[in-house]
Amino acid sequence: MIEPDAIVAKIQAAIPDAIVEAHDLTGTRDHYEVIVISQAFEGLTRIKRHRLVYEALHEEMKAAIHALTLQVYTPTQWEQAQ
Repeated sequence: MIEPDAIVAKIQAAIPDAIVEAHDLTGTRDHYEVIVISQAFEGLTRIKRHRLVYEALHEEMKAAIHALTLQVYTPTQWEQAQ
């Protein structure tokens, strides 16, 4: 199990300009939806964006996180999605 704040901190450590929201989907602290907004995603495919986030959570994905849903945006894409 892992707390949402720990997920946010790990991602922000790996992607310093990232705005991150982590939502526990089941109340068990192992199924999360994470939204990441970063200029670092500019020009990257969705797969490469996901890889950046997965790299940040590499250790946690081995045991603490059972399921992870990602939404990854550049700041411009986030504005358009709102």
